[in-house]
Amino acid sequence: MKTEPRRNTFMIVVTGVSGNLGRVVIEDLLTKLPGDELIAVSRTPASIEAYGTSRNVDVRQGDYEDPASLEKAFGGAEVVLIVSSPDVTPGTRPRQHGNAIAAAKAVGAKRIVYTSAISADTGPGFLADHAATEALLRESGVPFTALRNSFYTDFFVNPAAVSAAIAAGETVAADGGRALNTATILDFGLAASAVLTDEGHENRTYELRGPLWTYDELAAVISEESGSPVAHRAIPLSEAGEGAFVGQLVSDGFFAEPSDDLATLLGRPATGIREVVREALASGRGQR
Repeated sequence: MKTEPRRNTFMIVVTGVSGNLGRVVIEDLLTKLPGDELIAVSRTPASIEAYGTSRNVDVRQGDYEDPASLEKAFGGAEVVLIVSSPDVTPGTRPRQHGNAIAAAKAVGAKRIVYTSAISADTGPGFLADHAATEALLRESGVPFTALRNSFYTDFFVNPAAVSAAIAAGETVAADGGRALNTATILDFGLAASAVLTDEGHENRTYELRGPLWTYDELAAVISEESGSPVAHRAIPLSEAGEGAFVGQLVSDGFFAEPSDDLATLLGRPATGIREVVREALASGRGQR
């Protein structure tokens, strides 16, 4: 996919470019750096071939389950972004991430950036794989940066969810009246891009959280921005169905602790709930 020779030796590897977060990262990096300073890695490289043909990015195949493919994909890297694996089977992520960390070390990468999770070291048990990966990073001896991303605002507030709330005249959640500190995929991606290209992030851990919001506030914002009355109806966990897991976290206050780290990395306030609702409404209208 590449025909031109490399102009320098400083290379940034971004994994998971086929996914939403990795794609945001590579797109932002392309506003800062020429394509031939970037390596885009995917388990299915055909899905991102356009970066190689039109943006001059070196597209390579790399599978977290295949250490040899990762070492080949990371060749020449100075900095490697390891986007966490989507496989949440207990024990799978540490093995896969361990393969990526070992490959980055083997090729002589000078820093590894990892997309971890909110409160990875002190949170509930489902975060154990992220804590284990952070331990592997410390043991590797390679300078690293851990980006502890909160949940995506896009999961809670999107065109479909906003349209449904308007149609029903209400938002419904087992929230216990507690606040959430989610952030957008775009903001998380831009923060990762900043860490990859800026200095001073070695051996740092950032708790990346957006502005606090509540479902009562969300309902009020949807009402104001859409012109349709929307109220919030809190329900018990027993009625939350598939949303019970997240509802329990919200009710327990898991998302209630703020942090300025994301805003600091972005150089601006993280995207608030009103902006997300406006974008969702605009996107929903555009799809009609």
